[in-house]
This record gives sequence, C-alpha cells and structure tokens, in this order.
Amino acid sequence: MATVKLNKRTIDALPAADHPTFYFDGDLKGFGLKVMPSGVKTFIVEYRPGAGGRSTPKRRLTLGRLGALTPDEARELAKGTLGRVHAGNDPASDRAKARAEMTFDKVCDLYLKEGCETKKASTIATDRGRIERHIKPLLGKKRIGEITRTDVEKFMRDVANGKTAADEKTKLHGRAIVEGGKGTATRTVGLLGGIMTFAVSRQLRADNPVRGVKRYADKKGETFLSASELGKVGAALTALETEGANPSAVAIIRLLAFTGARKSEIASLRWSEVDLERGYLRLGDSKTGAKVIPIGAPACEVLASVAAIEGSDFVFPAASGDSHFQGVEKVWRKVRTDAGFPSLRLHDLRHSFASVGLARGDALPVIGAILGHADVKTTSRYAHLADDPVKVAADGIARSVQAAFGGNSPANIVPLRRPQGKA
Repeated sequence: MATVKLNKRTIDALPAADHPTFYFDGDLKGFGLKVMPSGVKTFIVEYRPGAGGRSTPKRRLTLGRLGALTPDEARELAKGTLGRVHAGNDPASDRAKARAEMTFDKVCDLYLKEGCETKKASTIATDRGRIERHIKPLLGKKRIGEITRTDVEKFMRDVANGKTAADEKTKLHGRAIVEGGKGTATRTVGLLGGIMTFAVSRQLRADNPVRGVKRYADKKGETFLSASELGKVGAALTALETEGANPSAVAIIRLLAFTGARKSEIASLRWSEVDLERGYLRLGDSKTGAKVIPIGAPACEVLASVAAIEGSDFVFPAASGDSHFQGVEKVWRKVRTDAGFPSLRLHDLRHSFASVGLARGDALPVIGAILGHADVKTTSRYAHLADDPVKVAADGIARSVQAAFGGNSPANIVPLRRPQGKA
C-alpha cells in the first residue's frame, strides 16, 4: 500500500491499475483512497477498534467517492471518524447496526451507489431496472435483517408468475414492458444474491438468504430460428418497410440478423467505428470491451444505404439531442407478431446467426470470434447445433429405409446384396 499526500493534485494523478489499489495519507494515519480499475476513486478510513493493538483486525469505513467529496471534505470526515475511534467508539460497527434497520429498498440504493464499481454502465442500467421493477415492489419495505430464504423463494415464484409484470407509458411516447416468467425470475434472484453478498460485506446482515435457493433453469438464449423462420421474419420486416416503418429501426434489425452483433452495439454504432472498405466494425466499447466485428457483404450494403446526418457521429441518431436512435423495440414487436413469433427477442437473431454458421459447418471458435465471445465457454452452449448435419443425415437414411420398407426404394438406396455361397 503506497503512502502519498492525499490532495487534489496527487489524487488526480493516481492511475488506475488492473486491480483495486489503496493509497494512504502520509499525514493523517488511517485516511486513504481506493482506486478501482474503472478509475473510480473512493475515500476510506482504516482503524483498529478498542485497545487490542495489532492483534485486533482492522476495520474499513467508506467515506464517499471523489466528486461527491473533495479531498479536504474527506479529510475532515476522516478526522472526525478517527476521533470517535480514539474515544472508544467503533464507527463501522455503529454504521452496520444502524444499517441493519434499513429497509431493503435503501440497501438496493446503497448497492447501486457503492457496490457496482466494477460493472459496466449498461449492466448497471439492467440491474437498476430489475431492482425498480421487481425487487423493490416485492421486498423493498422489508428490513434487511428480516428477509429469509422463504421470502426469497416466494419472491422467485411471484416474479415467475407475473406478479410484477407491467405495461405502462413512460415520458411522452415511451413504453415500459416488464415481463415475468421463470427466466426473469432466475436472473433477478441472481442479482438479489449479489445485493445480499454486498450487504454481508458491509455487515448489514450475517448471512446471504439467497444461497442454496434452487432456481428455475434459465432458458435464456436457446431460441434459434431455422432458415424458413428467418424468411418469415425477413418478409414481415420488408412488408413493414414498404408500409413506412422507421428506416433506422429496419436497418438496425437487418444488421442484427446479418452480423450477430448485440443490439447496443448496432444501435449506438458511430461512423468512426465503421470500416466498409475492409468490412469491419471497430467498436470502442461493448459488453466485453473494445472489439472488432467482421461483417459480410449484406451488412456492408445496409450500412452503405444509410445516409449520414450532419452534426452527428451516430449511424442511427435520435431525432433530437446528442444520442442514438432508441425506438427499434417498438418496430421489432410489430415484426415478430406479423412473422408469427410474438415472444421472439431481438437477441435471438444473434443466436440464430450462430446456428446458421454451425449448420454450414463453421467451427465453434470461428463463430465465437465473430460474435466477440471473451470465453470459449460462452460459445460452447451452441455446440449441440453442430450436430444438425448429422441429424439431417440420420433423417435421410431413415426415410430411405422407410421407403424400402414400403417397397418404393429411392434411387440412392444401395440394393441389399447377399454374400456369395449362402442361402
């Protein structure tokens, strides 16, 4: 742990490493700063409670993030905290006892504020949505120490049965559709477990009631469209395009089908990331960080047909403001309904892209490279699709045998030959 003078100049100059790094002030013992790999900097205080000396484990108390606190404000808070320690108090324990009486909605707010430092902004936004739409309505008013495993199991059943499902207007033309189901329940309980782990680390409760709860099998990502089904989706999209559907939404949906990219990667695409000459999208950021997506001729043709809007670097800019187009889901709901797949997600186009590649005989590592999977285990969930050519062969052979059984041998059946010399 490095020792520095914690003032504005030195703090601004401290770099982010690939792991959390701690710096402590050279003047005020125990006053420190935690620097996360994301660059977030948080003021802390470390101390040993009581009179046990070095045999007593250290306690660490979070004071607040840089920005919410100036270095001088944090230093004064640290002095006050250390003063209470010298007077025989244990500020971390006192805070934990006070927080143990917190309602769970306040714990969720604290988690979003202090427990998501290593998460990407898009993941935090997803977490926030699940907290606001599912967790707070069902568990928010309970005190953190009161929530039991039975409560968690009931919570999971309620979400699965649609108790928190909603379809409501947001802002002027917005619409929020909150779905239930077993997949939603399983993923939300996963987040709930993370929040409880955070609560245990902050000494808000002694155990994690989510641990040991058996969740529903998460079927997320297991919808793969066949060639004929993709044809229905394409036909529905073309029909809506003819009827005057938003051209940005139409182009985004086609690009998702042609590239296997994630919705956020295409919807927020910038012209500076498009390399049509070589056939690549060079993304500055994505769910897995910066990456390069190879794209085929059909995707290049879609991008070449999009006219750049002066004053915006986004390929699909919003009608107003410095942001990207947000309305693709509205058009997609109409497409999937017209195609006969009312529950199909945009993300299922990504899985279908993988399935088509595997049906062609492309190797899993190649598919993973195109999709930008950071871990080969992610691509391995498509492994069963690689057996499709074998299944086709088995079906063909069985049909030939069936035809032979019926006396109508197709031309490609080899006649049964008896060994010579045997009856």
